[in-house]
This record gives sequence, structure tokens and C-alpha cells, in this order.
Amino acid sequence: MMEPEIVIKADNVVKSFGDRTILDGISLEIYKGETFVIMGGSGCGKSTFLRHVIGSLKPDSGKIFLLGKDLSKIDENEMDKVRMKIGMCFQSSALFDSMTVGDNVSIGLREHTKLDKSVIDIVVKMKLEMVGLRGFENLMPSALSGGMRKRVGLARAISMDPEIVFYDEPTAGLDPIVAGVIDKLIVDLSKKLNITSVVVTHDMKSVFSIADRVAMFYEGKVLEIGTPEEMKRSKNPMIQQFTSGSPDGPIRFFQQKDDYLERLVA
Repeated sequence: MMEPEIVIKADNVVKSFGDRTILDGISLEIYKGETFVIMGGSGCGKSTFLRHVIGSLKPDSGKIFLLGKDLSKIDENEMDKVRMKIGMCFQSSALFDSMTVGDNVSIGLREHTKLDKSVIDIVVKMKLEMVGLRGFENLMPSALSGGMRKRVGLARAISMDPEIVFYDEPTAGLDPIVAGVIDKLIVDLSKKLNITSVVVTHDMKSVFSIADRVAMFYEGKVLEIGTPEEMKRSKNPMIQQFTSGSPDGPIRFFQQKDDYLERLVA
């Protein structure tokens, strides 16, 4: 049996802000074509880790490898080339309200390719059709619901046929039905386009419906990595508490103010 191809590798990554350690020795591997979910509560280091993987933050120690590149050894020009192979789907959708839906989806194509406008228009139509928004090119984002805005953000994330798409809390703020639509799109697009999907979330329903493998972060450490079924069967009391949503357990929900403010940066 062939070994899976590793597209992202973290090797003992440490990051501190002031005297607060946000990432405390994170090590993990993500394989080509899988949907890998990073779950954990607010302030556990999920989003900070994501910012390291896309190169917007550098670790204090340890290494990140992205598509075979050691991010500590490449310059900004080479980093830009690597970023061309990744897509980002933000929690807030991050659409430009002054641009049409079509212009939002095509911005990467217009800025980073020499494709003719007629070709870009065809690509935009195709990507919008993939997320169920055929014919929405000329609408403004203000005319869309929250779920539609998320889908436009997803169409933009896949506009340049990336190898990896990162999702930061993709179902945050959505009702359960719309969240289910977004989850289904993530899975369907990953399979159709052979994309590696990395999803940061604390939405347990999403975790168990989309993940091939899951990593549980807690206070800057990886508690455990496994399939959704393995996580459900985990004997770790923190994972049991988090997956069940119980207020009783080892995870602290009530914190001192200074501790809470420090954790917000994660």
C-alpha cells in the first residue's frame, strides 16, 4: 500500500505572544486529498496555527512544511508562488461590498493570471454553479443572505483551482440547515476537485459530518488525532467533554479576566 502524500507538516511548532504560549509544540501531518479538521474551544490556538500554515505568522521554534516547502527557508517571492496553490475561506466571508459577486470571485484570476476577460467570466460562472449560485454574478454582496455570502467566499477560494483550501469556522453564524449545505459543499468540492481541505471549527456536527481525520487542540497542544469514530470513542476526558458539549469536566469554562484577555489572541 502506498504511503499517503504529506502536503502539510508541522514539526514541534511553538509560538508565544509576550509571556503567553499559544502554540506549545504542535506536530501533525495532513495528507493529500483528505478533509482534516482542527477542533477546539476559543483560544486553544486553532486560528493561530492556521496563520502559521499560510505563512502570515512565523513560529518561535519548530518548522512548517507546506506543499514540500520549508516555510522558514523561502523568501516572500517564493511564498507568494506557494500561496497561489492555496485558497482561503474566511469566517466572515470577507467579500468586498463595493464589488459584484462575479468581481469578488474573479479577483485572484484578474490579479494573478493573464487570462482573457471572456475566459475569466466562464470560470466565474463555473465556480458559482459549483456552489449553487448560477446567475448571481451581477448581484452585490449586500443582496445576499449570510449563507449565500459564505458560498461566494467558497467559489472565490476555489477560483484558481488550488491544491489546498483552508476554512476558518465556515459554518459560524449559520442556521443548522444552511450549515449543512456548506458542509456538503466542502465534502463534494474536495472530492470533485481533489482538494485537500483543512477546516478549523468548534461545530461538532460539522466535525463528524465532513472530517476524514480530526485533531483536537487544547491550550496550544494536540491532545489527539484520529478519525471521527476514534474521537467519539476516545478515553481522553477533555475530548469526551468537548464532543458531548458538557459543562462538567476538566476543560475550564470560567476563567480569570487576565487569562481570558490573553487567550483572545489565539
